Amino acid sequence: AAGDTAAVFTAIAKAKARCHLAADAPVCSCYEAGRDGFWLHRCLEEHQITNLVVDSASIEVNRRRRRAKTDRLDSDKLLSMLMRYYGGERRVWAVARIPTREQEDERRVHRELGRLRQERTAHSNRIRSLLILHNLRVERIGGRAWTHWWAQNAARLLPGLRAEIERECERLSLAARQIRALEAQQQHEVRSGAQPAIARLAHLAGIGTGSAWVLVRELFGWREFHNRLEVAACLGLAPTPYASGTSEVEQGISKIGNKRARWLMVELAWSWLRFQRSSQLSHWFNERFAGGGKRVRRIGIVALARRLAVALWRYLEFGEIPLGATLKSPARKVLAN
Repeated sequence: AAGDTAAVFTAIAKAKARCHLAADAPVCSCYEAGRDGFWLHRCLEEHQITNLVVDSASIEVNRRRRRAKTDRLDSDKLLSMLMRYYGGERRVWAVARIPTREQEDERRVHRELGRLRQERTAHSNRIRSLLILHNLRVERIGGRAWTHWWAQNAARLLPGLRAEIERECERLSLAARQIRALEAQQQHEVRSGAQPAIARLAHLAGIGTGSAWVLVRELFGWREFHNRLEVAACLGLAPTPYASGTSEVEQGISKIGNKRARWLMVELAWSWLRFQRSSQLSHWFNERFAGGGKRVRRIGIVALARRLAVALWRYLEFGEIPLGATLKSPARKVLAN
């Protein structure tokens, strides 16, 4: 059964006995990264079992249109690749870096905040859609203007629809309150000096506290990068060329890695062009892409996001301020984004 760790250790003990191995013989294992996260990895490590958490997308598969797939075949494949990995083929698959329990827990705030913002948008859109059914249109859902408008127009709706909208409003208000509470928590921690890396990143014009929080928690805070290529690869912003014979095609960015950080870096690239116009990165973009069409600018903004991520990594790791970048005044160091 899922989560039955006792059965796992019993199976390992039986395998050692069947193979005539000592009770303290080393054991190596692996499993695919997924919904279970890292609790199983930590449990195995606590029992002196060397474990790997691997990216399932990096595992070799048969490319036939129809291929057999069973749990036994999958386990046999993992076993063969595990043997190849410890035989010296380190690039046979991608191994995940495991955060500590504390580092994993630090990612809860901004992830919950992201979900709450999606819920707020969903509730707002739902209310707007229900109103349009009766040709009632309002600019903004929520706030004083909405409360005043609803007090004047609620009586025009039938009881069932009015009650449904009021329940949606309650859920919208709850999501808004929780969003404000989490944003206030972030601001307090940064202002109090408990998050120096986030405060330092938010000191750059064009980067707010929320964006800096996500970048540090998801990317720069606990991952160890050795060069700019690793930064781009982790974001999924690295190019993926296809060259076979005389055919050469650029397939775009790989989109492998942390999608939250990747989306955010593209947004920050646009923000960088707006608030850091005199920086070298902005000049580089304007010289090569600003004069082109929409497609050219979209390609350019991804390239700028890749360069900006490397520049921010160097800023946090080595203290190198991006060339030409401006810093916020002391009164504006902490801004929500």
